[in-house]
Amino acid sequence: MMNIVIVGGGFAGVNLAKKLAGKDGFDVTLIDKNNYNFFPPLIYQVATGFLEPTSISYPFRKFFAGKDNLHFRLAEVLKVVPEQNKIILDEGEMSYDQLVFATGAETNYFGMKNVAQKSLPMKTLSDAMEMRNKLLENMEQAAISNDPVEIKELLTIVIAGGGPTGVELAGMFAEMKNGIIRKEYPFLTGKGGEIYLVDGLGAVLTPMSPESQKDTFEALTKLGVKIKLNCQVKDYVDNKVILANGETIGSRSLIWAAGVSAKVFEGLPEESYGRGKRMIVDEFNKVKNTQNIYALGDTALQTTDAKFPNGHPQVAQVAIQHAVQLAKNFKLIQEGKTPEAFEYKDKGSMAIIGRNKAVVDLPKPKLHMNGFIAWLAWLFIHLASLITYRNRVRTFWNWMIAYFTKDQSLRMILRPAAKQSVTTEAPSTVVVEQRPQAVGAN
Repeated sequence: MMNIVIVGGGFAGVNLAKKLAGKDGFDVTLIDKNNYNFFPPLIYQVATGFLEPTSISYPFRKFFAGKDNLHFRLAEVLKVVPEQNKIILDEGEMSYDQLVFATGAETNYFGMKNVAQKSLPMKTLSDAMEMRNKLLENMEQAAISNDPVEIKELLTIVIAGGGPTGVELAGMFAEMKNGIIRKEYPFLTGKGGEIYLVDGLGAVLTPMSPESQKDTFEALTKLGVKIKLNCQVKDYVDNKVILANGETIGSRSLIWAAGVSAKVFEGLPEESYGRGKRMIVDEFNKVKNTQNIYALGDTALQTTDAKFPNGHPQVAQVAIQHAVQLAKNFKLIQEGKTPEAFEYKDKGSMAIIGRNKAVVDLPKPKLHMNGFIAWLAWLFIHLASLITYRNRVRTFWNWMIAYFTKDQSLRMILRPAAKQSVTTEAPSTVVVEQRPQAVGAN
């Protein structure tokens, strides 16, 4: 029996577990600090109130139910002890025959302390919910303010990062500003407030084709987004986003989608890590200087693929294909056969810009699409990629409501209630203790 421990339940971790489910000779445990899987490409729609969290997430235990050789453990890995084939968790330890890291990537603030403390990241469901609450709170504050400068800062959104997440957020916010906000906050029309998209490179969507970059730039500009290229965020102080060229933008909302890095684990050799803290792996996804430790997806730096000598892009398809190949290789290893080298099959890339607007690049045949057809393709691919039928139905239903009504009713500020404690020292005395609530950037 091969005891396989998977750390991380994203695209790579879940797909590896699925491929090994019900297979004789494998006992698989998936470890994650959350008890649910979620679909990162759509968290921006949770952040903007167009999807509820349950539309793009699903509990691991429910997903594993009925699969006798799959197990889940809610924990966080603190240390690896390779010489003993075990990992130290925040609530115990586990042994393994094969260890697989599928921990994805985390937000990289490039050492900017103020940005790290005050900006709004976009990596987890918690980030998305925090952003939704913060943006809605800003709107409500603007509704009662009499200070023109404060109102403009509350209504201005700066998005750092011109990749798919930044582009999709900018397009969504622009359409909300031109539609929903005008309808629900008509008294704020003309009070200022802009949407900025800032990127340090010379184009948006740099991994995609020049045609997609051009189409996206033109579509966002037409929606009213102010795009600043070859320009980096340097600091965020006193509600001012400071750019590297000295320009400042007054905003209470800096959304950080500008960079990611992988996570370093104590116990693994320093030589096992490469650019962006990614684990260096061979053609079989085995981590450098280890015997039975593997890495998949965003956390893996694999330079053995001739078509991608600098490593694969950190996208979902790489993670999924890594998982499928490793599952196949584990079966080959169990049968005493030679494992097969990984080769990435690029299926293309896409990004949605707004209603009826998207861009799609396909490698074979080399094809660029934009507009309504690309938008339909984006919808179909993302629906099909959700983990369960229930997720697909919920998401499709919400999208149809939003499409035909140009609106959505999920814009509620939801926070845990403040903890209250009652003392019995005096019958008439009630002491209320309130926990401070994090509200993101101020």
